[in-house]
Amino acid sequence: MSLILNIETATTVCSVSVADNEKILAFEEVNGGYTHAENLHVFIREMIKQAGITADKLNAIAVSKGPGSYTGLRIGVSAAKGLAYALNVPLISVDTLQVMAFGASRTRKTAGLYCPMIDARRMEVYTALYDSNLEALEAVNAFIVDENSIQKFNRAEEICFFGDGMSKCKGILELLPNARFIEDVVPSSENMAVLSYKKFTEKKFEDVAYFEPFYLKEFLITAKKKA
Repeated sequence: MSLILNIETATTVCSVSVADNEKILAFEEVNGGYTHAENLHVFIREMIKQAGITADKLNAIAVSKGPGSYTGLRIGVSAAKGLAYALNVPLISVDTLQVMAFGASRTRKTAGLYCPMIDARRMEVYTALYDSNLEALEAVNAFIVDENSIQKFNRAEEICFFGDGMSKCKGILELLPNARFIEDVVPSSENMAVLSYKKFTEKKFEDVAYFEPFYLKEFLITAKKKA
């Protein structure tokens, strides 16, 4: 038995689950904007209780590492690091886009490719490309979507696009003859369990003192416009 607490706060979704190996014991999430500060620690306490355990029985803490919202990632990673340190258990990080790809693969089994997209700014998305085994074919990157740039996805294989980044770019992506779309795929702790357990068995742990979220881009603070 390996009890792992999974935390997902990389986007507007605040999601927590407790898993025994790959099996979800307790799960809760809300997608109502950036409410992580209000909900995360409440969810953690509730899910540990719902799983029928106490925090000292956890074997590891897993967190979605990004890319995504700067503030959301900070909140999730800070909570995960604090718990891992206090409980003296390993810290595991899971790629947010791979979590989304795993969720999409459960929804739609295909021999094609998976392309998660997280909304960045304007017509920019955070994205990557995975094969049917969820092996990365293209590393995580910031990608500006337009009629010319999407031609790199014009392949023989079917590509499934999903995520809030896909939603805003769907009108352009539909120009691709091999494009398919999966609606309502979000980063969820429910889809972290298999990935975090695999890292646990392989002992792929993070340094609690030095681990930082994968922001991909620097956080920019813009000055308010003068009235």
